Amino acid sequence: MTITRLSIFPLPGALLFPGMHLPLHIFEPRYRAMISDAMARDRRIGMVQPRPNVPARPDKPPLFEIGCVGKIAEFEASEDGRYNLILEGLSLFRIVRELDVTTAFRQVEAELIPGPSEPEILSLSRRSALESESRAFADAQGYAVDWDAVTRLDDEALVNGIAQIAPFDVAAKQALLEAGRIEDRAELIIQLMQFFGRHDGEDSVTLQ
Repeated sequence: MTITRLSIFPLPGALLFPGMHLPLHIFEPRYRAMISDAMARDRRIGMVQPRPNVPARPDKPPLFEIGCVGKIAEFEASEDGRYNLILEGLSLFRIVRELDVTTAFRQVEAELIPGPSEPEILSLSRRSALESESRAFADAQGYAVDWDAVTRLDDEALVNGIAQIAPFDVAAKQALLEAGRIEDRAELIIQLMQFFGRHDGEDSVTLQ
């Protein structure tokens, strides 16, 4: 078990998976301070979602236990002090405890969750079902998709990429992050897309 200290960025709806990338625009002073601190250290921060609909201080919402460590792979500072960056996912983590710190940003002690030793592969039937359901979902929502590029993605990039960008709610996103195997995550995506497709006019799937 590997325990590490992480500065965390609680952001609802923003998932990051190991091996994937997440663009971020940082403008709040406390998170600008967090990025400056990360750049001076190991370039790592922890992405984690706040728990929805749980009473708490607005500046310190309760957090889900599972998140993903991201390394700042690309970094750009604007003249007004904002940052544009791209995070590269390194490892899932489980929060052990939140630390009592004087920084404006929150810090936790976290256990790193080992990933699979070999690349995960979908069954042919699951891959076919996922691509078919994704096409139907994208058409229904009016999304323009380069399907030739999609078909060239490996299974992990396809499944985790959909999980990151799909317009599901916080609880659904967290369920995708915590799905243990890629087969389970793909099946959950299919179910969510089918559920979402039956709720015309809504902006998101709700699992709360």
